[in-house]
Amino acid sequence: MSTPAPSSHQHPDTPRTRAAVLPDDLADRVRAGRAAVRRRAFGMTHRETVAALHRTRLQQLDCNHEDLAKDVRDLAELAEWKRIEQLLAVTGGVYDPDADATVQDERTAHAARQRAG
Repeated sequence: MSTPAPSSHQHPDTPRTRAAVLPDDLADRVRAGRAAVRRRAFGMTHRETVAALHRTRLQQLDCNHEDLAKDVRDLAELAEWKRIEQLLAVTGGVYDPDADATVQDERTAHAARQRAG
C-alpha cells in the first residue's frame, strides 16, 4: 500500500501568496472599494461589521443591473467586509486599520513600489 500524498490544502487563515494582477483601472476600483469599507468600519465592533456585511449583501442582491452587481468595486467591498468581520470575530475589540496586518502589508508594498519607481 502506498501512503497518500500530503494535502496541498491551505488553511483559511493563511494569507494568499499570489496576488491577482488587474489592469490599473480595475485595481484602482478595488483599492477604492477597500478604502471606503475601511473608513466606514473604523471603530466598529464585530456585531456592527456583521450588520454592515449583511446590508452590503442585500444591496448587491437588490441591484437591478446585472453588470452593476458584478462590478469589481462592489465585489471588493463585499470581500473587505467579510475579511474585517472575520478579523474581529477572532480579535474582538473594534476595527482600526492602523492595527490591521493586511492594511499594513498593503502600505508596505505600496511604499516599496513608490521607491522602485
